[in-house]
Amino acid sequence: MTAPPTCADHHGSAQGARARLELADIVREYRPAYARQYPLTPTESALLDAIERCRTAALGGHVDVCLACGHQRPSYNSCHDRHCPKCPAVAQAKWIAGRLARVLPTHYFHVVFTLPAELRGLTFAHPALVYRLLFRATAETLLELGRDEQRLGGELGLTLVLHTWARDLSYHPHLHAVVTGGVLTSDDRWRPAHPEYLFPVKVLGRLFRGKLLAALGRAQRRGELRTPDEPGFHALVAQLYRKNWLVYCKRPFGGTEQVIRYLGQYTHRVAIANHRLVAMDERGVRFRTRNGQCVTLDGVTFLRRWLQHRLPPGFVKIRHFGLMSAAHATTRLEVARTRLAPSPSPAPSAATPPSAPNPPVPGERVPPALVPSPPRWRDLIAVLTGIDLGACPRCGSRALERAPLPRAPPRTPAREAA
Repeated sequence: MTAPPTCADHHGSAQGARARLELADIVREYRPAYARQYPLTPTESALLDAIERCRTAALGGHVDVCLACGHQRPSYNSCHDRHCPKCPAVAQAKWIAGRLARVLPTHYFHVVFTLPAELRGLTFAHPALVYRLLFRATAETLLELGRDEQRLGGELGLTLVLHTWARDLSYHPHLHAVVTGGVLTSDDRWRPAHPEYLFPVKVLGRLFRGKLLAALGRAQRRGELRTPDEPGFHALVAQLYRKNWLVYCKRPFGGTEQVIRYLGQYTHRVAIANHRLVAMDERGVRFRTRNGQCVTLDGVTFLRRWLQHRLPPGFVKIRHFGLMSAAHATTRLEVARTRLAPSPSPAPSAATPPSAPNPPVPGERVPPALVPSPPRWRDLIAVLTGIDLGACPRCGSRALERAPLPRAPPRTPAREAA
């Protein structure tokens, strides 16, 4: 059987130079055609405006001039929209710095709860409500099984992250759960879970199914979930009670560093990143999916798929429960940390002076857990990318002079220079 072709970028190689294509270019090209076919809501229009103008002269900015070599580096302001593929870096680093204090030194599990395809239409019509119930059902499922005395018998720590997309941008709501590999019991003892096993996936699926369908039923009876075809809704619920729901336990995390790396790279991920975009031509938009493969969509369909992943205004897509909740941040979470702390090493004798820590190797990447919370966004960028924005990229001099750049007239964005 012939293997499917790999996805080449528009330089002609499967792994060639990064394509010089951004989501903003696609929005500018296909937005008029999309608006003719699908009238834009105010929320959609504001989102497309933000993507078009991000890091362009339309938002203004500044230019850093090196007093040593004369090099000029313009920098345009960001839109700070959470759906923008160019804006998550600083928010991601700030979030990681805030979460480091709550990561427990234990192993972790990664569990994925997927909404059945039959509920996607209902979810698309009532996203804020169904997403909220999805979070609640997932958290209650894991916490209830964790408290079961026949299993672990205590309080788990959970971080849940909502994603709504598959790699081809189709609508696929699911929650990623990062679960502590153990519980804190009612008498404040730490009880570890098996390193390779948390709960049976069939039990997780059945309990999750029951909790979410019951919650949807209550919302429908209260009038929060509007269903014009009430008999059809009840028939759908009955059908879903007979179906096995997909809960997938991925390979457990190995330890704290792996969890931090996951949280840093995954929690602030957007529906599509610019590096996945390959080409925009007469056939439409081509972008990478998995295993070197590509999908090509016409421009209007691409924007239609991408816009369906916008979150409801103000909706929080990362939530914490159990030991990781804000209510336990300074109480039971700290008790768990104390129980997990290694026994103190014996004090060194006077004849044996303590050894000095090994100095960092120049150029070596420092593990995130060892990086202190950086106070400024420039330091955050340096920790995350290794780029020092306070130094000239040409000669390395720190003698930089900053001057403001005026805003360009609206609707005439110019991409930031490479």
